[in-house]
Amino acid sequence: MQPFAIWFTGLSGSGKSTLSKSLKDQFDLLNIKSKILDGDVVREGLNNDLTFSAKDREENIRRIGEVNKLFMQESYYMINAFISPKEIYRKLAGDIIGQENFIEIYLSTPVETCIKRDVKGLYELAIKGKIKNFTGISDEFEVPVNTAAITINTTELSLEECTNTIMDYLRSNNRLPV
Repeated sequence: MQPFAIWFTGLSGSGKSTLSKSLKDQFDLLNIKSKILDGDVVREGLNNDLTFSAKDREENIRRIGEVNKLFMQESYYMINAFISPKEIYRKLAGDIIGQENFIEIYLSTPVETCIKRDVKGLYELAIKGKIKNFTGISDEFEVPVNTAAITINTTELSLEECTNTIMDYLRSNNRLPV
């Protein structure tokens, strides 16, 4: 069975990192080799030379797509947590990874909830104008239209329910190797 890449997309604070860890725990229970790539971690290391300009955001996603491809060639199932606010970025990632192995999951958590969850204070800074081009405040998030395999509002479901929704999707589409 060909490994795939889960691609969580959504606003900062929508639950991408939390859900990624929960999904990885489920994969671990099934002995499925998997890796998480998280936007915050990748931006601190591999992509610390990039800004948040449109050009650099695209390069950020291109590099991440290539890293996914490398791990998938070694039979790892990939779990990605990236805001990836534009459809063009998500399409680029899917094209690099291979659209047939790219599973986009949109976390449609309302911005009001994301602001309440913001432990880093980024939304507050963006609202005050101290952070420019902040997705959801001063920069647009393009909602996936007919591209997301699953849409989940993490305010309406528990973490367990969100994880089960994804696992049920993967099982019903024969995507799990076990």
